[in-house]
Amino acid sequence: MSITKDVKVNIIKEYSRNKTDTGSPEVQIAILTERIVNLTEHFKTHKKDNHSRTGLLKLVSQRRKQLDYLKLKDEGKYKEVIKKLGIRR
Repeated sequence: MSITKDVKVNIIKEYSRNKTDTGSPEVQIAILTERIVNLTEHFKTHKKDNHSRTGLLKLVSQRRKQLDYLKLKDEGKYKEVIKKLGIRR
């Protein structure tokens, strides 16, 4: 259900602004999206796992807040991240 270290490092490399960047909104949104995708796959086989479903809703809420912040600060980056991750809104 959680993402591996290798996957996380690849996501950070792809979405970071510079070499040492790990906390920018783009990186955080990409990591949250990967975790959401993994949990969604988990629910295809474990339909009654309601505790993890609660966690999924929290992750979606966190990602929504990050996306709202990014849109407020830099709408161009927001559109780029949405398009790159395939998130519809």
